Amino acid sequence: MAEPFLQNSDSNLHIEKWQNMNSRLKAGFTTRNGGTSQRPFHTFNLGLHVPDRKEDVITNRHKLAKDLNIGLESWVSGEQTHQTNVHIVKDEDKGKGAKSYSSSLENIDGIVTNCTGVLCTAFYADCVPLYFFDPDTEYIGIAHAGWKGTVHRIGEKMVDTFKSVGTDPANLLVVIGPCISQEVYEVDKHVTSHIPEKFFGKSVIPLENNRYLLDLKQLNVEILLQHGVQPHNIDITKYCTFTDEALFFSHRRDHGKTGRMLGYIGYTS
Repeated sequence: MAEPFLQNSDSNLHIEKWQNMNSRLKAGFTTRNGGTSQRPFHTFNLGLHVPDRKEDVITNRHKLAKDLNIGLESWVSGEQTHQTNVHIVKDEDKGKGAKSYSSSLENIDGIVTNCTGVLCTAFYADCVPLYFFDPDTEYIGIAHAGWKGTVHRIGEKMVDTFKSVGTDPANLLVVIGPCISQEVYEVDKHVTSHIPEKFFGKSVIPLENNRYLLDLKQLNVEILLQHGVQPHNIDITKYCTFTDEALFFSHRRDHGKTGRMLGYIGYTS
């Protein structure tokens, strides 16, 4: 399987295949490089919910906005509380979460829209970015799926939301973005106890002393397949936020003192 993310600058990876399908579409994932933030958030931190200087984060966001040709006033993001709530973004939501964390969509980890001139954004430092694109209805979306969101099936909730606006899941394209990989993601039984037995063998490697290696990417794939997304419509990145230290922040690797990458999808005007 070809890598869905191609690097077009020090600061940005983009989903070229999707952008070639629709010239107005912008979809991608930022790196940690090319910004103004200081250690330990160096340098392209885009998260306002970490204790970085707000001025530096806003400067970084303006840089990305200029690169994408979608102004900061048109960005929308959720609060990201590791739940499974999904919001369908309308024009009146523009700007929510763009310049202050407190203005983010409350208790939202998934956002969907078909509005032009809106950039759906979410923030990551090991959790899974799930990107969605229906070329027929032109609805797009992004979800933030940590282990809690994953095992509580935010992927299913996203598919259900797309179905509610007229998408056939068989036509839905999905990209699973950079996150922590199974090789370095050790968890305990509290986490794995939430995983259905039918998915366990495909996403979990048992270790000793009730410890396990969890494949969040594959677990999300299994959930999506169960709800009508077709295997040939799912692309999975090879990037790992933990091991690719030169490219990405990692909450686990950096012991919580780190910045956030931004996943984005939207249409230019």
